[in-house]
Amino acid sequence: MAQLVASAEGGREWAGRAVVLAAAVLATTPLMVRGVSCGNDFDFHLVSWIDALQSWRHGILYPHWAPNPNFNAGEPRFVFYPPLVWMLGAAMGTMLPWAAVPAVLVFMLLACSGLATRALARRALEEGPAALAGCLAIFSGYALFTVYERSAYAELAGGIWIPLLLLLVLRDATEGPGWRRALNGVPALALVMAGAWLSNMPLGVMASYLLAAAALAGAVFERSWVPVARAAAGLILGIALAAVYLVPAVMEQRWVDVSQALNDPGERIENGFLFGHHAGTNPDPDVVLHDEELDRVSWIAVATIGAAVAGVVVCRRRRRLPGTRSWWMPLALIPVGVLVLLLPVSLPLWNVLPKMRFLQFPWRWLVVVEVPFAIFVAQAVWTRTWRWAMAAGCAVACVGMAVLAGGVFFTPCYVEDSVPGMLAAYRAGAGFEGADEYSPEYADSSLIATGLPGACLVTDPQVKLGEGAGDQQPQWSPGQGSCVQAFGFEAGGNAEHWRVRGAAARAGWLVLRLRAYPAWRVRLNEDAVSNLPRREDGLIAVPVTPGPVDVKVDWTATPDAWAGRGISLLALAFVTGLCVFERKRSGAHLS
Repeated sequence: MAQLVASAEGGREWAGRAVVLAAAVLATTPLMVRGVSCGNDFDFHLVSWIDALQSWRHGILYPHWAPNPNFNAGEPRFVFYPPLVWMLGAAMGTMLPWAAVPAVLVFMLLACSGLATRALARRALEEGPAALAGCLAIFSGYALFTVYERSAYAELAGGIWIPLLLLLVLRDATEGPGWRRALNGVPALALVMAGAWLSNMPLGVMASYLLAAAALAGAVFERSWVPVARAAAGLILGIALAAVYLVPAVMEQRWVDVSQALNDPGERIENGFLFGHHAGTNPDPDVVLHDEELDRVSWIAVATIGAAVAGVVVCRRRRRLPGTRSWWMPLALIPVGVLVLLLPVSLPLWNVLPKMRFLQFPWRWLVVVEVPFAIFVAQAVWTRTWRWAMAAGCAVACVGMAVLAGGVFFTPCYVEDSVPGMLAAYRAGAGFEGADEYSPEYADSSLIATGLPGACLVTDPQVKLGEGAGDQQPQWSPGQGSCVQAFGFEAGGNAEHWRVRGAAARAGWLVLRLRAYPAWRVRLNEDAVSNLPRREDGLIAVPVTPGPVDVKVDWTATPDAWAGRGISLLALAFVTGLCVFERKRSGAHLS
């Protein structure tokens, strides 16, 4: 009998997982039918995937330099942008056509988000409402908004890490006293925190604050120090595991104009609170678009938070609150806390708490609300008696949300922004626009000329190499006369190794189609070159004399990069030791 019960329970669990996967397929259907949605970040991600894949093909396992941005002058994008999602996209590019990668990537991220939410819900709910919670997490308005209007694939990964974080931090701390209980689950929590930081830096900030808040709430309700100790150990080890990326990203910010990510009016916290309007009587088109996007996401926030709170109220009145008070109460407090952060009254918190302003948009916190929204709404509406009718109603609602996403949130592509258009530009060697926050702090990306040769011999290191009217990007052509002599990069190089060889007709400066960065080691005729002049466009200018020139520019691992690698290796060894310790202790208890 026990075996039959276990078999039936196992069958229900597999059915629940299958329902969540089907929901992920349905949510991705607009991408399969209409093609790629060119949201705000789509171009950025596609260029990153292409550049990462090309670096891999040249044997660079962890690339740092993206060569195609800034019209082939490049930028240190992979130093500052977390690696998990762009590596996943590049890996998919080895197996799939680029036009199919976004849909497959979105399916994977949504499916894992739904399964993670279902796993958290199963700690307190039966399989039916838990599977429904997984589906609701996929079809939350913010998840679809993130997919179709923003194409923010890295941020979408938060739907995976947030429920897993809560699953681990809200574990029962009353299993027993002592430091051994506090260490139980720390390796898994550390891996989750590392995953959040390595997926998206704003997500890492939110996950860290959520971990601290949930642990404090658990400690208060359970009257135990175990949740706080577990959270502290998991946070420290998680950040240490991610140090291979985090240490260079943090330490090298002084080399780029990272403030550009916060100075745009649309990306300031003050301009991101609910239903804010900033266009005024003489609106800037960019500000108008910002206000329209803010209006949409404000309605999503009101609907999601309102539904989550309503779910808590209904569950309380029906006496169906999931799990123990120490489990459901921290979840119930999340929508309330996020609502406060979305209102102007919270501005002092944004200004005081470390790295909070780095989030740029207050509504990014909606990724955290997806979990309580899904769990409490699922528990509130679930009934055994009407489960089939309710399942049919939910299916209709999900189809409606998919249609809404494919109609309202879907962003059609301009020809030049479509996958074929960008691949054509890539194959033609035209390059793409760069991200201003990754440019040298003294440089202006709008001054980089398109069509530049690999190197240009000039008599004045500050000469402008292109011509352009108004706000147009300057364009270079041989007939302009800005170059005394043009050279090409030597074939066989890659994103982190460049070489120019030839004979200089006269003394001057060789301006490379490569942006300056302290990690570059520049050599002229095998001699190291330093104290190079700073150009307004940020390109490297090397002084040369008449005669043979052999310029080599190689990427070098800076001291902070070595420090990050060492910290991550030590953390990995420590986490592995904790895993072995847990396994031995579990084996001892079973015996």
